[in-house]
Amino acid sequence: MRFLTNILRPNYAQKLSLLATLPLVCAVAAIAALVAYQSRALAEREIDALEQQLLEAKKAELRNYVTQARNGFYYIYGSAQPDDQVAKDQVTQILSAMIYGTDGFFFVYEYDGTNIVSPRQTEMINENWAGLTDSQGTPVVDELIRLARQGAGWHTFMWPKPSTGEEAQMVAYVTGFQSWRWAVGTGVFIDDVLASVAAARAEVEARVQRTFVYIGAITLGALLTVFLSGMMLNIRERRLADAKLKELTQRVFDAQEEERGRVARELHDGISQILVGVRYALDNTRRRLARGDHDGAQDPLDKGLDNLGTAITEVRRISRDLRPGVLDDLGLGPALKALTDDFSERTGIETEFTTVVFRNRLDQDAKIALYRIAQEALTNIERHSGATHVTMDLRGHKKGATMRITDNGRGIRSGPDNVSSGLGLRNMQERIEQLDGTLRILSSRGAQSGTVIEVHLPLSHLLPPQDETAPKEMTS
Repeated sequence: MRFLTNILRPNYAQKLSLLATLPLVCAVAAIAALVAYQSRALAEREIDALEQQLLEAKKAELRNYVTQARNGFYYIYGSAQPDDQVAKDQVTQILSAMIYGTDGFFFVYEYDGTNIVSPRQTEMINENWAGLTDSQGTPVVDELIRLARQGAGWHTFMWPKPSTGEEAQMVAYVTGFQSWRWAVGTGVFIDDVLASVAAARAEVEARVQRTFVYIGAITLGALLTVFLSGMMLNIRERRLADAKLKELTQRVFDAQEEERGRVARELHDGISQILVGVRYALDNTRRRLARGDHDGAQDPLDKGLDNLGTAITEVRRISRDLRPGVLDDLGLGPALKALTDDFSERTGIETEFTTVVFRNRLDQDAKIALYRIAQEALTNIERHSGATHVTMDLRGHKKGATMRITDNGRGIRSGPDNVSSGLGLRNMQERIEQLDGTLRILSSRGAQSGTVIEVHLPLSHLLPPQDETAPKEMTS
């Protein structure tokens, strides 16, 4: 049952194998059918030509026999009268003696159907055979007489062979002696011709079958080659995929641990310290109030409240870094604006943000990707660039959306060809690749140092235009 299920529901590798082998099988089948058809057609033409040649040779032989026989007694027939019985008897004796081969003989029929000469089948002599037909219903004597009345002609029919008594196909040539009202002729059995033709057809069929065997063997070899190649590629790709999956899993774990460590440091170094100060201020206030020093309790209480306000601000900042609410509430433009303002205020780096109004809104995946890329880029600028000025530009166009981040820092040492060398840059690259976008990083070092990060998203990530009456948002 499981085997049947695997056949009916092939996996991805099996689908690829089918996709690779089915066209090959169909092409080979078509080639085999065409070769067989062409071979049979050509062979049939050759066999027909061979049969015609053999029959023509037989007919020429018969015509020669009749001509020679006629020359042998023409001096008698030419000078005899229509009722000269002596001359007729002489010619009858001459024709009765003309036998050749094992089955060859001459025959004579009067126009009324009476047989006069049949040396190998004497039981037919002096009998009227008008209306005689062969086993297939072909008229024999009547047709011979009709041809003789017209002068001469050929007739093919089935006739018992004198040597075997078995019926075989005969080709007869008959000519007419009009003054005596005789049909004189001879025939030859063409079973040897038919046997030759049958042997030729059998040889053709054998050649066609051998061709099919050769084509089948070649096809099987090709299929085995494709199958083995596919298996090897599948094993190799699976190993590479497993290695990449392990690497990606490890990177995810590393990113999670890094994010957890960052949040832990933020909580420990920031909020935790502030809350410790708040607790100390409140404890100091409680002790002073316990001593009745109400005036002295005011200062530590105010300091504690200030520290508590700072802690609330830090919690909001950490929450915004993890998932900015303004991104969901107002869109990508205001979120990036808030991000750059906070970056400028925190680092002291002059930051400029520009954008244009979108009539198409970016989908949710595109918003998150662009925001995270901008966040990662600003983090790298803060940690590594030493820049004093940063510009960020976001705009939509007929091909999609583009975000461009530029700084005047010291540039990236690894160069634009090694985008994946750092974890942050790899994360940016993978985020944009998941959306079928492109990421370009241009960096220079020296007097005109700086880095440009340009992200392009395709038009497929822009939602349809909103109604004209709807309020236009800053971006996305």
